[in-house]
Amino acid sequence: MSFGKAFFSSCLGALVALILFSILSVFVFSAIIAGLSSEKEVVVEDNSILHLKLDAQITELQQENPFAGLPVPGGDVENIGVLQLKEVIDHAKTDNKIKGIYLDLSYPAAGFSSIEEIRESLIDFRKSGKWVIAYSTVLSENAYYLATAADKIYLNPEGEVEFNGLTVEVGFYKKLFEKLDIKPEVFRVGEFKSAVEPFLLDKMSPENRLQLTELINSIHGHILQRVSEARNIPVEKLSEISNKMVIRNSKIAQEQGLIDSLLYKDQFDAVLKQKLGVSETKDIKFVKYGKYRKSFSNYKSTKNEVAVIVAEGTIIPGENSGSEVVIAGETFVEEIRKAREDEDVKAIVLRVNSPGGEFRASDMIWREIQLAKKEKPVIASMSDYAASGGYYIAMGCDTIVAQPHTITGSIGIFGMMFDLSGFLGNKIGITFDEVKTGEFGEMYTFTRPLTDAEKNY
Repeated sequence: MSFGKAFFSSCLGALVALILFSILSVFVFSAIIAGLSSEKEVVVEDNSILHLKLDAQITELQQENPFAGLPVPGGDVENIGVLQLKEVIDHAKTDNKIKGIYLDLSYPAAGFSSIEEIRESLIDFRKSGKWVIAYSTVLSENAYYLATAADKIYLNPEGEVEFNGLTVEVGFYKKLFEKLDIKPEVFRVGEFKSAVEPFLLDKMSPENRLQLTELINSIHGHILQRVSEARNIPVEKLSEISNKMVIRNSKIAQEQGLIDSLLYKDQFDAVLKQKLGVSETKDIKFVKYGKYRKSFSNYKSTKNEVAVIVAEGTIIPGENSGSEVVIAGETFVEEIRKAREDEDVKAIVLRVNSPGGEFRASDMIWREIQLAKKEKPVIASMSDYAASGGYYIAMGCDTIVAQPHTITGSIGIFGMMFDLSGFLGNKIGITFDEVKTGEFGEMYTFTRPLTDAEKNY
């Protein structure tokens, strides 16, 4: 056989194999999706423990992952919504099949306001007479704070507890830009509008240092007070423990009263079995958060609904793409409008978790809130952040509620451009020249400094 024919035959065979593989992949993928969609109804057994493993990305509203648990890219990404988690804890409180909660956490990826809300839900759960027990090998600062909502906190004998206070660190790029011959051109309203400072300074301004100091001291003081109430340890003692980093190992954590006992996992299981009243030879019936959430539904059709609109992420113009967690102005205006025009909706809750963003989109949302509150109550519920544009949209509501840890305010605005002419000309040898009509022919350029007239504009 000639080389040409052999080559053609090889290519044809490879092409057929590729087509067959693609078809097979489609069938396999379809079978997986079908299997997911036909998941069996979750049945919770009597004498069960709700297992809350909270080492996950905790956001306002849970984004369902269709590939969760599958050996595919993204299948290991865990996401828990604060709203859904609180609903699960509230339902378990009155579920006779659930005897208690096993709180399993080390590094929950959540802000302190979200942690506070989950913590309050767990404390409310305990009011039913049921118990919450926390067990871990490592407890980070916010994990420990959440764990103090439990009746008992158990730690592995070789475990660690982080209880040494809070730090905010800011990086600055001024010297980098000087080395690169790049000049930021910044326009700012508000002395405490610190987002642009890393481009202008090599350390915090007095205003930013003041506001960050107030912020972390406020959060830390609140944590010490709540831990004191939960663990029956004076605030002054907790402050000393934190300031001097007294907790160096698990034994000291127990001696200082931050935890109750040091247990290996088998010993902890024995404690759970005792709480359930079962023999040591019996298996513990755990039901995990994800499955338990699918075992019930609290939704009931009614003519008196409260619309909860979750505004999470940076505020941007345009519409939500569906994949990114942002607050797109046009999308949120439409959602608020639909709630305003729905006669079954008697009130609107705007849940805000945003550091701010584009001012026109914020103003569009604010305007729609003004129209809505003429017809029904509109309440803003602040989460971890409601700053800048996040505060802008919240301030339009009838009422604002927030957590003690909520970061809000940041009233002001800024704009920033970069003059790269020095970098381009002096560092890499590229220069530019221009002709224009009038003073403002080319307003937004990085190839030269702005003129005084452009800066004034």
